[in-house]
Amino acid sequence: MSIILDKNSRIIVQGMTGSEGMKHTQRMLASGSAIVGGVNPRKAGQDVTFDGGVTVPVFGTVKEAIEATGANVTVVFVPARFTAAAVLEAVDAEIPLVVCITEGVPAKDETQFVAAARRSGKTRIIGPNCPGIISPGLSNAGITPADITGPGRVGLVSKSGTLTYQLMFEVRDLGISTALGIGGDPVVGTTHIDALQAFQDDPETDVIVMIGEIGGDAEERAADYIREHITKPVIGYVAGFTAPEGKTMGHAGAIISGSSGTAAAKKAALEAAGVKVGKTPSETAKLAHEAVAALTH
Repeated sequence: MSIILDKNSRIIVQGMTGSEGMKHTQRMLASGSAIVGGVNPRKAGQDVTFDGGVTVPVFGTVKEAIEATGANVTVVFVPARFTAAAVLEAVDAEIPLVVCITEGVPAKDETQFVAAARRSGKTRIIGPNCPGIISPGLSNAGITPADITGPGRVGLVSKSGTLTYQLMFEVRDLGISTALGIGGDPVVGTTHIDALQAFQDDPETDVIVMIGEIGGDAEERAADYIREHITKPVIGYVAGFTAPEGKTMGHAGAIISGSSGTAAAKKAALEAAGVKVGKTPSETAKLAHEAVAALTH
């Protein structure tokens, strides 16, 4: 089983005809995703044929694409200055899932479209500035490489794309139910807490791995939630123990000020909630293996 994305996911790609959209649509198709349309008002009515002989129609709007294909997911590969308009169009069309890959979206724009989605109650946003979501063997919406691992019973949620890939590789013998990259910007549509609850509710996810990083208080809030609501084993990792104070490290949200948002504070909060926290990705993977082994004995 999986969370959010499954074998019934029918995906359209906003910005499919651009260079990044074309490249990653090809990769999603190769991983078995059902890509049923692209959206570009200037190229509406055209078809794009990808390697393997799959031909994908291009529509002028998200609404038209949904009506013609039954799409329930859109992946956004649109330049940052146009991202807000693209995501708001998808929210207005009430598509259930928007996966926004774009990096460098202004925080004002992020706040606008995340708030719009929450008001509507119809659309979940993943991202922006994220690798997307993959349920191995079922569907892949975003840029996550599909050949790192196969299906399994470990759920993974991460702020970092590259650490998502590394942990998927480190637990490849266990397999992944769903790997969800939520993005590292200050405003994101899906939080650690959202993912934790979804994995808690998924009967085929046995162990949850949660990757955080310095900056903000999302991990501390997740720790409070784990203490109160999550009964499955949670393994944690926090990136940024060596980050210098006051420096942005990688993500726009990864900045610390004084003792606020430090890796040490986040690690302490998670451990106080019963989460085993690895010092390195490899140690985190070892803890995940131990958690799975403990469940099978």
